[in-house]
Amino acid sequence: MSNLPSGNRDSFSSKFGVIAAAAGSAVGLGNIWKFPYIAGVYGGAAFLFVYLAFILAIGLPVMLSELIIGRSSRKNAFGAFKVLAPGTPWRYIGILGVGAAFLILSFYGVVAGWSIEYIVLSLKNGFSAKSPDEIGLLFTTLIESPVKPVIFQLIFMVLSAGIVIVGIQKGIEKYTKILMPLLVIILVFLCVKSVSLEGAKAGLNFLFKPDFSKLTADGILSALGHAFFTLSLGMGTLITYGSYIQKDNNLVNTVINVTVADTVIALMAGIAIFPAVFAFGIEPSQGPGLIFVTLPNVFHQMPGGYVFSILFFVLLSVAALTSSISILEVVVAYFKEEFNMGRKASTILATVLISILGVLCSLSMGVLSPYTFMGLNIFDLMDWISANLFLPVGGMFIALFVGWYLGRKKVKEEVAQGGTLSGALLSIFMFLVKFIAPIAIAIVMLNNFGLLKF
Repeated sequence: MSNLPSGNRDSFSSKFGVIAAAAGSAVGLGNIWKFPYIAGVYGGAAFLFVYLAFILAIGLPVMLSELIIGRSSRKNAFGAFKVLAPGTPWRYIGILGVGAAFLILSFYGVVAGWSIEYIVLSLKNGFSAKSPDEIGLLFTTLIESPVKPVIFQLIFMVLSAGIVIVGIQKGIEKYTKILMPLLVIILVFLCVKSVSLEGAKAGLNFLFKPDFSKLTADGILSALGHAFFTLSLGMGTLITYGSYIQKDNNLVNTVINVTVADTVIALMAGIAIFPAVFAFGIEPSQGPGLIFVTLPNVFHQMPGGYVFSILFFVLLSVAALTSSISILEVVVAYFKEEFNMGRKASTILATVLISILGVLCSLSMGVLSPYTFMGLNIFDLMDWISANLFLPVGGMFIALFVGWYLGRKKVKEEVAQGGTLSGALLSIFMFLVKFIAPIAIAIVMLNNFGLLKF
């Protein structure tokens, strides 16, 4: 397994490059847009406690599994299984990852486009002198428009493609080394500003002081689902990135560093948001509108809100970009290696196809809203299929593949290159990927389908 040729395949040039790229993949809208409002709905610190437990028990082992599959095969998310399990049905797992990446980026690009539009609105001071209802109407009008959201979504896709088309070292690695530190700097500034507000302490208590009476069964399952989603598991990104990691890189350290970075940034997003929300008496369980409706209300009330607003939506766009390039790379690598296409042609084809579906997702909020399937518009349908089918099924079978097909010996052999894993930790890892991770993922799936209720 360790002697598979890599040919002239591009790869990351440094350990920091690997961590920046993988952390960039994990750190995205899920951390800054989704995590705060889910935590708000399920009681703050109580949700956080369960979420961190699932990150350790499920997220970390599945992430290591994906990197092992990628590096040992030196192939894309689909080709990896053909190399490691030739002639077996396991190869179909990889197509789930490619499919998930395709569907996710179609609607992800739409939300990222909204964040770019909100940078423009912030620069124009577009939230000032507006009532909360007017700011809410502003968001509704934007997402229902047939023109603006599409334009900003396409701008975002072009930015993503511009980085991916250059390659791994000169594109993805180079720009994530710039974007990730920039993201952290902006987030630190926002945190300092937020906690300095009068009344901010209530927000910090909400985030860090557990109240388990507010944690429901749905909250526990949401914590598991979000732990899985936020680390970019099951969508082929970490298998693809793993295939670009050199053999002298310590995979265990990489996984720990990425997991810590992802979790810290999610917590920092909470620190940047909740103290400000509580300082101005806003209800924290506002759902998805927390970012695009509630926070603009907060920004125009607070001292220095103009600068705060600009920086926040720049942060949101940067986080979206570091994730989108990793998702796009999954599809590009698939086209490039499975159809023998050049990187430029693969990137253009992937971007065009995903953007077409993305335009339909955007229009489904407005002119195409009458067209639904199972009561879902196109945007929500792509979200539902990827979140409830492709990601959990792919993630479950990735864990089973590493635990039962590759086995302990091959896992140890791959991890030993560039690092070590003690016998006890290896046993814990194998137990988690063989039993705990698949069972936990299956429970979330059954709950989502209404087949199992707590």
